[in-house]
Amino acid sequence: MFENDMYVAGRITKANTLREMGINPYCNGIIKEISTQDFLTTYANVQDLEEKKDISKSAQVAGRIKFIRLMGKAAFIKIEDYSGILQVYLSKNELNENFEIFKKYIEVGDIVMAKGFPFVTKTGELSLHALDFKILTKAISPLPEKYHGLVDIELRYRQRYLDLIMNKEVRDSFILRSRIVSCVRKFFESKGFLEVETPMMHPIPGGANAKPFITYHNALNVERYLRIAPELYLKRLIVGGFEAVFEINRNFRNEGMDHSHNPEFTMIEFYWAYKDYKDLIAITKELFYDLLETLNLPKQLEFNGNSIDFSAFKEITYVDALVEIGGIPKEVVINENALYEYLLSHNVKLESKMELGKLQSEAFDAFVEEKLINPTFITDFPIAISPLARRNDVNPEIADRFELFIGGSEIANGFSELNDPLDQLERFKAQVAAKEAGDEEAQYMDEDYVTALSYGMPPTAGEGIGIDRLVMLLTGNTSIKDVILFPALKLQKKEINEKDKR
Repeated sequence: MFENDMYVAGRITKANTLREMGINPYCNGIIKEISTQDFLTTYANVQDLEEKKDISKSAQVAGRIKFIRLMGKAAFIKIEDYSGILQVYLSKNELNENFEIFKKYIEVGDIVMAKGFPFVTKTGELSLHALDFKILTKAISPLPEKYHGLVDIELRYRQRYLDLIMNKEVRDSFILRSRIVSCVRKFFESKGFLEVETPMMHPIPGGANAKPFITYHNALNVERYLRIAPELYLKRLIVGGFEAVFEINRNFRNEGMDHSHNPEFTMIEFYWAYKDYKDLIAITKELFYDLLETLNLPKQLEFNGNSIDFSAFKEITYVDALVEIGGIPKEVVINENALYEYLLSHNVKLESKMELGKLQSEAFDAFVEEKLINPTFITDFPIAISPLARRNDVNPEIADRFELFIGGSEIANGFSELNDPLDQLERFKAQVAAKEAGDEEAQYMDEDYVTALSYGMPPTAGEGIGIDRLVMLLTGNTSIKDVILFPALKLQKKEINEKDKR
């Protein structure tokens, strides 16, 4: 695969020459004693221009060479590791033959070790004066050109490893992602929630309206579905006696891709016995305040050209949002025929027959969602689009449900759970009828889940929060591909050709 690249061929030749000299270009057993950042912190007080050799201040660093400047019998290189970048000074006087090896065979991109003492250059930069130097890994593919870097977005996603090498801000975003996930986990553990794990291959896909991926289990000789949500399994645990559970989970939905959708994505779902959806709203606000404080982020964040204010969360009902934010007359919003005609007149694509709740959902997507910039809880959802949520005691046509929208996208979905097994059975039957009528995203019948409910589930509230969209929001990235290390991508032409050969 490397035969036609002259630059790669030259590097392979250098690696082979090192081997012939008895130097392993892929050695092991080297201990990295200190990170570049710890070096800079530890020796921040070093001021002497050429400090004498001092064993007590000896340090050994390792990392990838990002820059080389040769000056006859001396050189400066920049070594980068996970924590940062450090300048290293190399001299023939100390390194002898190792310096000649460096000049002839070491290049930008190679991973090396340098050991020496701290000193400050004439320009005032704290650096390491190398007394020993060794190659650890010879990179046979050259890094992108320094000044232009890696700017091809498609290449950045396909070769994320290269993206991480070249773009510090990308590394920082993913470091922050890990911190966000850690903070979310610690928050729920501090509230007494138990982290659990549920199956990722389901006999029946459930917990959301979505088209599943289908796989096959050879040993059982049956089809299985990659999970679209862990909801029904987590609620089985509530039936079983756990009163507060959560799972940070991977979900798979066989649907389209855009700036906020990836077919494989991460969520946290949590279920809380003896609570209702209003308690979920309260704890969700608390979670956001905790995240902003722990991560040292301001309560006013810039996202996609908008300033998002977290100092005040708004609540508004579904119908009121259609009227006040969507600009649709109320008499139209609550009338099935009128709303159908209104949507058609505004070029919203509709199925030939849709009940009022689903028409309201189409109207919401078309006229409301993208306008919800500041944190807004939309409450009182139509029951027709809430097959797992509890009916409102006063108005049976709405559910005790909310969704949280920030920056024009849904971030969280929560509701008081339906725990009436007979009502749940009828809702599943309605979903089955919708599926038979052609709705690929309608839910399947899950008789075992109904059976679980028949043993009694206490009053419970449950919520899902999209981790990827949460990370987008807190890092300022407007594409979900920028917060997923390895996003789903279309096959390239050469990949298609290889696939056809198989």
